[in-house]
Amino acid sequence: MLINLKKIVKDYQVGLEAVHALRGVDLRIDKAEYVAVMGPSGSGKSTLMNILGCLDTPTSGVYKLSGTSVSTMNDDELAEIRNREIGFVFQTYNLLPRATALHNVELPLIYNGTPASQRKEMAEKALEKVGLKDRMHHRPNELSGGQRQRVAIARALVNNPSIILADEPTGNLDTRTGDEIMEIFESIHDEGNLIIMVTHEEYIAEHSDRIVRLRDGIIERDEAG
Repeated sequence: MLINLKKIVKDYQVGLEAVHALRGVDLRIDKAEYVAVMGPSGSGKSTLMNILGCLDTPTSGVYKLSGTSVSTMNDDELAEIRNREIGFVFQTYNLLPRATALHNVELPLIYNGTPASQRKEMAEKALEKVGLKDRMHHRPNELSGGQRQRVAIARALVNNPSIILADEPTGNLDTRTGDEIMEIFESIHDEGNLIIMVTHEEYIAEHSDRIVRLRDGIIERDEAG
C-alpha cells in the first residue's frame, strides 16, 4: 500500500467563516495504479491533491506514504518528501521562462544536490522519454503548449518518483495535443508509475483504471475507470 488516508479533515478559516474542504476522507491507493480525481468546483479535489502532494497538511486524520506518517511532518521534511517521492505536473506548466527545457528539467536535481554531470544526463534522458530530445535547448517561449507540458512531465519524472500528481494536465491544450499528452501518461503508467490526475473531463478520466469522485468534501463514489 503506497498511499493510505484515514479520516482526513481539512478546514480553512476565510474571514469569519469556516470552510470544511475535506470531511473525513478515507482513501487507499496501491503502487502502479492510475487514478483520476473528479468533482465539481468546491468538492475538495484540489485540497486532496495538495495533501497527497505534501503541499498542505490535514487539520486532522492520518496520511501514510509507504507506511510513513506524513501528517505531522515539519516543512523541511515535507519538502524532502516532495522532492524525492512526488513528481508534479500542472495545468500552467510552471516553467522558468528564461531557462532552457534542459535546465527546467534539471531543477529538482539541483534542489536535492545531484552532481552537475549526473544532472545533465538524467535530464536529457527524461526529455528523450517524452519525445523532446531535439528541443532540449529551447526556452518555453520557443515551444508549443504541448511541448511545454512535455517538459513539465520530464521534470516530474527526472527524480524517478513514486507518485506522479497531475492537476488538469490537458486543461490548456486542444483536444489533439491533449490526446498526445495522455498517451505519454499511459506509457509512464505502463512502466509501473503511480499516476493520480485531477480532471474535469470525463474522456480524460476514462484513461485511468479508477475514478474517485468527490462532492462536498467527501468521496461520493470510487469506481473502476
